Amino acid sequence: MRWDSQRADSDPQQALLGLDGLVRSVRSPEFAGVTFHEVRARSVLNRVPGQSAVPFSWTVNPYRGCSHACAYCFARNTHTYLEFDAGRDFDTQVVVKINAPEVLARQLKRPSWRREHVAMGTNTDPYQRAEGRYRLMPGIIRAFAESGTPFSILTKGTTMSRDIPLLRSVSGDVEVGLGVSIALLDRELQRRVEPGTPSPQARLELVRRLRDAGLPCGVMIAPVLPGLTDSTEQLDALLAEVAEAGATSATVLALHLRPGAREWYAQWLAREHPELVDGYRKIYGRGSYAAAGYRRVLAARVGPLLRRHGFARDRGEASHRIPAPREAEVVPEQMTLL
Repeated sequence: MRWDSQRADSDPQQALLGLDGLVRSVRSPEFAGVTFHEVRARSVLNRVPGQSAVPFSWTVNPYRGCSHACAYCFARNTHTYLEFDAGRDFDTQVVVKINAPEVLARQLKRPSWRREHVAMGTNTDPYQRAEGRYRLMPGIIRAFAESGTPFSILTKGTTMSRDIPLLRSVSGDVEVGLGVSIALLDRELQRRVEPGTPSPQARLELVRRLRDAGLPCGVMIAPVLPGLTDSTEQLDALLAEVAEAGATSATVLALHLRPGAREWYAQWLAREHPELVDGYRKIYGRGSYAAAGYRRVLAARVGPLLRRHGFARDRGEASHRIPAPREAEVVPEQMTLL
């Protein structure tokens, strides 16, 4: 791949970026419209705020921003901390922590590190397309394995297939949890609402490959989009495909519209499905979460489908760990980690 690079201080716009450790900014014809800002991070191991209702205490995010360009991505507002906007900048201005494996390895060697579970994919996807070029994840995975640190990965990126032999190898040394996010089967809708992602069928094939390698893999059916992907027929068809692919669990999450994501998704909805705008106002009001009434209806709809396809489990019975609630059920919130 030929990369067109320049000094970090050669572009007046870049000089305004609040990016510590900026080395250079890179563009490539293969990633039309996307700029990658390479930085040297001082730390990559992040503690989850104590008030967050998630089953893990630490995260690693080798990238900030995401070329998957999902209109609904709840992490969008985190880009504003870097003096980018939560809309198009989130999709096209991607920060790459080029020294993430080395920094993580040093942090995991500290005597104070207690080998607690670390989740990846809770903010932006570690296997977005740029990972094919930067190859940060193999070093990160090895750092976890060599330190005896259990970890989990949630992704929409089929680049994970490259690392299946490594994941299988290290799973004998540390606990490895894997999850693939698949929100819908409709290829046309997928192209419009999450245009930078691999197709749903490609992600189902990733689940199959992980399972064929003997690795556990759950599927996050998330987010469920009111009026677009929440019918019984749509959810039944998706769960059938997920079960056929061999997924070890399924977790269903309703759309969560945090600030940043809320405004960007609202623009997308008004442009693509104006007939649904009033319904969304009723479901979401001024908050981030779907109204309790909608969540109850969705839960009643999904429960029998989970049982039909073999995903209904007793609480705490999940066979692996992914960065999500471990029982197969509809939950009212998505991850709150920034």
